[in-house]
Amino acid sequence: MNVKYYRGNTKFLVSIDCIIFGFSEGELNLLLFRRKIEPAKGSWSLPGGFIKEHESAEEAASRVLHSLTGLKNLYMEQLKVFTEENRDPGERVMSIAYYALVNVADYDHDLVLENNAHWRNINDLPELIFDHHDMFQVALERLRHKASTEPVGFNLLPEKFTVPQLQSLYEAIYGQRVDKRNFRKKVRTMNFLEKLEEKDKSGSKRGAYLYTFNKELYEQAIHLGFSFTL
Repeated sequence: MNVKYYRGNTKFLVSIDCIIFGFSEGELNLLLFRRKIEPAKGSWSLPGGFIKEHESAEEAASRVLHSLTGLKNLYMEQLKVFTEENRDPGERVMSIAYYALVNVADYDHDLVLENNAHWRNINDLPELIFDHHDMFQVALERLRHKASTEPVGFNLLPEKFTVPQLQSLYEAIYGQRVDKRNFRKKVRTMNFLEKLEEKDKSGSKRGAYLYTFNKELYEQAIHLGFSFTL
């Protein structure tokens, strides 16, 4: 091993930042918290932390997400490595950004409050520290692309949902209205959405039928040539 080669190169810190999306009451939200340390103590920040000596980037991101939400095995995807020299005024830090999708009915609400974290509507975000707004923008674009070609949006919904709730989710992701008739027509082609005998009557006496996403049927449909588009 050429130890001298390694010694001759600069060392710097590597961190993880997590862009966590949640959907509630027709709004797409971002989980933020007040930074507890300097620099920028008290400012709004994405959740994150440094990679520990004996863990991978994925393990670090999972640890951060679990410590904040109490959840494991969330939908999570690496976005980009942010490497600008002066992105963190405290030290030279490279950050690996991940985005995650959370069903707001599942996470540990008390744990989120203990971490001084809060959900904020993506259309009404406060000023974020460093390059965290850039990270959010990259994550939102990735989510919009993925949601149009893969059923990742179902990770933001409860296990049982109505078609109006599904439509509302996609309207929140894309920030625009969706034609109701065309949307329902598209949904009817998705045999992996199983219609249940139950109804959600929270919005009206008549109620709306509940559906559930069947992953096995979706994988079969993909194998047979089905192309997911919304």
